[in-house]
Amino acid sequence: MSVAKEESSWLLLMPQIPPKPSYFRVKVWRRLQTLGAIAIKNSVYVLPNTDDAREDFEWIRREIVKDGGEATLCEARLIEGLGDSEVQASFRAARDADYGEIASAARALASRLPRGNLSDERRLQLETDVGRLRRRLTEVGKIDFFDAPRREATEGLVSGLEGRLRPAGAKPKTKAGHERREELQGRVWVTRKGVHVDRIASAWLIRRFVDADARFKFVPAKGYNPEPQEVRFDMFEADFTHEGDRCTLEVLMARLGLDDPALVPIAEIVHDIDLKDSKFHRPETAGIDRLIAGIAMATDDDEVRLTQGAAVFDGLYEYYKRKRP
Repeated sequence: MSVAKEESSWLLLMPQIPPKPSYFRVKVWRRLQTLGAIAIKNSVYVLPNTDDAREDFEWIRREIVKDGGEATLCEARLIEGLGDSEVQASFRAARDADYGEIASAARALASRLPRGNLSDERRLQLETDVGRLRRRLTEVGKIDFFDAPRREATEGLVSGLEGRLRPAGAKPKTKAGHERREELQGRVWVTRKGVHVDRIASAWLIRRFVDADARFKFVPAKGYNPEPQEVRFDMFEADFTHEGDRCTLEVLMARLGLDDPALVPIAEIVHDIDLKDSKFHRPETAGIDRLIAGIAMATDDDEVRLTQGAAVFDGLYEYYKRKRP
């Protein structure tokens, strides 16, 4: 994906489509959806100002004019009223809705997977269904311009299905077994900018149980090439990220061999907030969800979010450590 130009953040397409034929309006709307454009006003569609987006909007504009309509394409900077952050939030919400549909389909498919051996016919059908989900996930990822929060969880669900269908003896994509914690000390831990509950909890776990002096680096979600001695977590192709229906915190605990009973309820809370699947139904989840959301709303500084979030998880850990069964 091209990088948005700083001097003009957005491209706006303002189409005027004739009422007939009626199918033409639907055709244009579907094309705009495929591009990932969102409507910010009636008949005003926006994309980040990139070369790719400009070319896509130009094609649609020419198509509209060819069929008797009108369309204006312009560059824009938002100065008053609707702000850049609000538009970006709208893009994230739209893509989160797409990821949510894929995640629901993946969970439904997982619930139908038999535990025993599969017949060749059944395996072929399941592989076709999972392949369809993978293609849809790839399509949505291409128009996920601002790193929608549900991407990693959805990627983990689809990857988990692929792993369950992998023939016996095939090399898995995810790592197995326990990591040696001492080998992870003195490393730089890299994750996506805009940390939220799973990354905040994972960073807390790393500093509390792996390396008290761990350093964190926050990078764009796409296109980052790790440097030597860096460990990526909760991002695309990370060393530690979602696996199946487990969030990154759960994966870290499993791979690091952390079996402290006080961590289990914390992981369950983080899981339900992050994956939004209400798997564990802990009564504390709603309160912690709002508390972490408040921390994120109060500051864009990821280090501050980690520090304030760590205090929340320190308190939770002490509570569950002292609480009687």
